[in-house]
Amino acid sequence: MKTILLNNYGLPNSLEIGNTAKPVPDENEVLVKIYAASINDWDCGLVRGKPLVIRLFFGLIKPTIRIPGVDISGKVEAVGGNVRSFSAGDEVYCDLSDCGFGGFAEYVSVPEQQLSKKPAGISHHEAAALPHAGLLALQGLLEKGKVASGQHILINGAGGGVGTLGIQLLKSYDVTVTGVDSGEKLGLMKSLGYDRVMDYKQTDFTETGETYDLILDTKSFRSVFAVARTLKPNGTYITAGGSMVRLLEIALFGWLISLFTGKKLSVLIHQPNKGLGQITELVEKGQVQPVVDGPYRFDRIPELIQYFGEGKHSGKVVVDFKK
Repeated sequence: MKTILLNNYGLPNSLEIGNTAKPVPDENEVLVKIYAASINDWDCGLVRGKPLVIRLFFGLIKPTIRIPGVDISGKVEAVGGNVRSFSAGDEVYCDLSDCGFGGFAEYVSVPEQQLSKKPAGISHHEAAALPHAGLLALQGLLEKGKVASGQHILINGAGGGVGTLGIQLLKSYDVTVTGVDSGEKLGLMKSLGYDRVMDYKQTDFTETGETYDLILDTKSFRSVFAVARTLKPNGTYITAGGSMVRLLEIALFGWLISLFTGKKLSVLIHQPNKGLGQITELVEKGQVQPVVDGPYRFDRIPELIQYFGEGKHSGKVVVDFKK
């Protein structure tokens, strides 16, 4: 089967397009023929071997993960003997980050409990845009952030996958939402329903003097003290990605700030596929629609990882394996 191979850490252009054996599902697995996949921070980290924590988990010198790729959508081709929830022909989608990756290939074997039925009424390339970013938004804003009516909320990284899905999750709440991203994405952000938009190249949201009840930050590059002063009393700051130094700073000092100020600062520990059924329901009701950058051809994955890493994309960068 056609595969994107990660043989050594390095730049995305060092990835190779090759062929590997088609996987055989074990008794508790489902063999999925992949129709579409999307690009994620995980892919950038795995390819480059940065930050260092990537190498601690996936090989110090050479990557133990041979095939990157996290979000997929496709069709069940075969099931193991113990599988009861799926059968051949079912359309499915999921996040593979908790079960060995492997999304940049024509086929992958997935544990039954990690899969969900694809939302009806949308394409595979739209479905592939949902699992990782959608659940970061859901878990960050609704579950950990505990959104409440009347709040003023800020999303940093508002024009990416998490931000474009997060604003749609918030539409059923009586809240005011500010979005921060590059100037090229402000028009998209306004069209999705952000009440205010801010170009981070022109304005640092931690220096405006405005404060927020809840901040979801997908690009944490500011000090823990800067983001703390941007919170209202008893406000909540949740980071879902960014500089490893800043993430460690929040993990180490966030509790101390919380102790003395009542402001809560924490790092979101993503739980892959937890709540994906809820995302499916919202999509099928027409309340959430993924923003897709693409879809692009399979052979463009290396350059697309570079493109994603530079933050030039809007919504989710998606690859259609049928193109």
